[in-house]
Amino acid sequence: MQATKDYPTPALAGVLADLRRQGKRVVFTNGCFDLLHPGHIYMLSQAKSLGDVLVVGVNSDASVKRLKGAQRPILSEPERILLLSALEVVDYVTIFSEDTPLELIRLLRPQVLVKGGDWSPEAVVGREVVEEEGGKVVLISYQAGFSTTDIIERILTVYGAAERFDPLG
Repeated sequence: MQATKDYPTPALAGVLADLRRQGKRVVFTNGCFDLLHPGHIYMLSQAKSLGDVLVVGVNSDASVKRLKGAQRPILSEPERILLLSALEVVDYVTIFSEDTPLELIRLLRPQVLVKGGDWSPEAVVGREVVEEEGGKVVLISYQAGFSTTDIIERILTVYGAAERFDPLG
């Protein structure tokens, strides 16, 4: 399986510089995207509407483990990239291994930085970098009930943490 929208960060920085020279507005968001769910789709669709090009920074497997715990991620880096790349609203996907996307944002220089509404503007990593270059930070309303943790908890409630799921019934 090959994700056609997956770019190494240095190559992507060059592509985005060319697009900005052509007058394109670059929008950036980031996250673990461990289990893609309706909240992600809503946020990504709203983010895309804010510009011409949507770039998604995805936490590496190691970064997800550090941030979310040893049992995460559920889906591997290549699986998460493949899912995001399949979405029409996503133009480029890149992996970052740090716990925050600050260095990635500095390198990619988006004009719009998007996060979910569960963030305060002051807490958005990279806000200062984007605003110093004349860009803006946009918070997309949080879709309650749609988080990877909520989905994992619902699965465990239905199928039991210690029981093995039998797909035949």
